[in-house]
Amino acid sequence: MSFESFIKQESARVDEVLAAYFEKGEHPDIDQYLYGPLAAYSANGGKRHRPLICELACGAVGGDAALASAAAAAIEHFHTAALIHDDIADESTLRRGNPCLHLTQGEGLAINAGDLALSLVTGSVLDDDRLDDTTKIRVLNELVFMTTRTIEGQALDIGWARDGRFDLTIEDYLTMATRKTAYYSGGTPLAVGAIIGGGTEEQIETLRSFGMACGLAFQIQDDLLNLIGSKEASGKDFRSDITEGKRTLVAVHALQHSPQSSELAAILASHTTTATMLSCAVEIMQEAGSIDFARDYATGLVNKAKAELSTALPESDAKKLLLSMAEFFIVRMN
Repeated sequence: MSFESFIKQESARVDEVLAAYFEKGEHPDIDQYLYGPLAAYSANGGKRHRPLICELACGAVGGDAALASAAAAAIEHFHTAALIHDDIADESTLRRGNPCLHLTQGEGLAINAGDLALSLVTGSVLDDDRLDDTTKIRVLNELVFMTTRTIEGQALDIGWARDGRFDLTIEDYLTMATRKTAYYSGGTPLAVGAIIGGGTEEQIETLRSFGMACGLAFQIQDDLLNLIGSKEASGKDFRSDITEGKRTLVAVHALQHSPQSSELAAILASHTTTATMLSCAVEIMQEAGSIDFARDYATGLVNKAKAELSTALPESDAKKLLLSMAEFFIVRMN
């Protein structure tokens, strides 16, 4: 089975696991103002690859994948919280084709819902009676580290936007994106799954490294699809990264290498939604070779990670699916 087929098959099951965490409050208005909106937001959750790769890592080291379900849910709860808060910080209007939570519920209630999702990150693990206390502490330590790194990356992203910073290097971008995305989208889910599965320290660290590379490639892939993805072109948030002035790898490379860098910086700073201006920015990036650079960089990350994982783990269906995940990223970028 390919990874794409796997996530299509399993995402509904993950949805059911996550929905169980959004209990109704003791007062009906608690459900109206908190659990209901958060449950609806979480239900529009995308592919659920983060919890699924956590379970796969558990199985890949010989463990029972079902034992990782609560920790996997915790990581997805963090993702939900991060998106809610990120949309407020970026003044975004759409999330996966639907109005952002702060627009439908108001900023205060949206922040509050995101805070509840954050509390579920630790609560999901603490309440799991299938894990011993030593494993819980180690998993929680991983989740705290992941949360801190992600917040650091978000601080860089927001701060650069606030201060109009366009003097960034590729290394600056990689520092930001690794923290903001790679830990919680790849490195931590795989390390946590391997810990719960009883993997060796070498296996845990190999899976973490594989996940970090794939997580960073995942972010670069999303940046590329926002600019040139054929499916994304039909959505209202197509090329929203330009409108929001995001410092993506493509943008940073173009700002360093394009003779039209000043024009590109002006477009990124303008928050334009005009199609012709958005197209102009993409043309500048393409002519600078920045889109090809980002695609090649992400592909190189994934290929290196696949080679390392191939030799570190015994053969299993879970390992094959993880390798297929890496290949899936490359196919989407091309």
